[in-house]
Amino acid sequence: MGVVNFIIENILTQASITISLIAMLGLILQKKSIGQVLSGSLKTLLGFQVLSAGSSIIVGSLTYFGEIFTEGFHMQGIIPSIEAINGQAMNELGLGRDIALTFLAIFVFNILIARFTKWKYIFLTGQAILWMATMTTVFGYFAGLRGIVLIIVGGFIGGVFAVAMPAIAQPFIRKITGSNDIALGHFCTIGYLFEAGVAWIFGERGENKKSVEDIKLPKSFEFLQDTYLSVMVVMVPLYIVTVLFAGETFASTLSGNQNYIMFAFLQAIQFVVGVYVLLAGVRLLLGEIVPAFRGIAMKLVPNAIPALDCPVFFPYSPNAVILGFITTTIGAVLAMFILPTFGLAMILPGMLTNFFAGGTAGIFGNAVGGRRGAIIGGIAHGFFITLLPALLVTIFNSMGFVNATATDVDTVTAALLYAWIISPIMKAF
Repeated sequence: MGVVNFIIENILTQASITISLIAMLGLILQKKSIGQVLSGSLKTLLGFQVLSAGSSIIVGSLTYFGEIFTEGFHMQGIIPSIEAINGQAMNELGLGRDIALTFLAIFVFNILIARFTKWKYIFLTGQAILWMATMTTVFGYFAGLRGIVLIIVGGFIGGVFAVAMPAIAQPFIRKITGSNDIALGHFCTIGYLFEAGVAWIFGERGENKKSVEDIKLPKSFEFLQDTYLSVMVVMVPLYIVTVLFAGETFASTLSGNQNYIMFAFLQAIQFVVGVYVLLAGVRLLLGEIVPAFRGIAMKLVPNAIPALDCPVFFPYSPNAVILGFITTTIGAVLAMFILPTFGLAMILPGMLTNFFAGGTAGIFGNAVGGRRGAIIGGIAHGFFITLLPALLVTIFNSMGFVNATATDVDTVTAALLYAWIISPIMKAF
């Protein structure tokens, strides 16, 4: 068990190590030279670490923004956090071993399903699999499952999600990327499909469809065609207006000795820096992982397609990412006020989810329904990804997780599958 825990905690949950090892395996299977194997593996590792560094910069900036947003608009409610649920499940319920083994089982089932079915997707976002393992283990435990049954059922359900979600999203990914070389490996896919559906209904079609990426600006504003400058023009006012609402007294506790408005300005710039670094990492990663993965496709899982984390797709439609972030946040704020009128909990907008999931959903909405589809679909997406966590609050309260809920709609869907179907069946017998 100690060896298994070491592998899971130090390799499988470290996405950069996992992906670089997979790249190494692919190059070895192609009988590349030692130099080519080392070069490809290390560049894959470097690319993912650069991507992760960009994500970390964005996370730091959005964490600050979330605090001033909550203070500035005087909101009190529940912030979805799968991390908190994972910690409580391991420390108070003693489910750490079961979560670890379920995590491993999801990987195994993913490979088996990909090997023996027409769904050839290998899910490579280790952190997302960890959260899926957490949800299936916790809800399986409260459904009455124990031991090996708990692990196998959770592993199978997680493995199905790990293959099915990329498969369902792939027609859209082919449209977005223009190829079938990579797939989407992110457990917010149901939300992306929801936005695509709304965009199809309310968006533009045929000759009338105008992409967010094709916006024509007056000559004096042509500088906004630069992705990073356009992001800056959106984020700087957003941060400064929000910090003004938060007020100097509160904001100064976050800015230290620096002027609180200048600190907010620099945090907005940090956000743009994070986007720049992230996209650089994506370019480096894709240049190595796709060719290396062909070795696995040829030997272990014929025609296998790597399912990668959502930031990999940001370069394909950068304007849609920013629009998706903004419209998803609008939808989440609307849901925050509307859902309590129906007796549901108030769910505070999670800025990290709004950016990463909202940005990816924006790409889907723009691809299907153009600008109008991305705008209307984005607002609907924000409402949808707030509704599902709100539905979980009462269930979590009954399980002893007070005022807690989770984000990532695929994992929430898996939890509701346990709560509404598996658990009643177990209790009936």
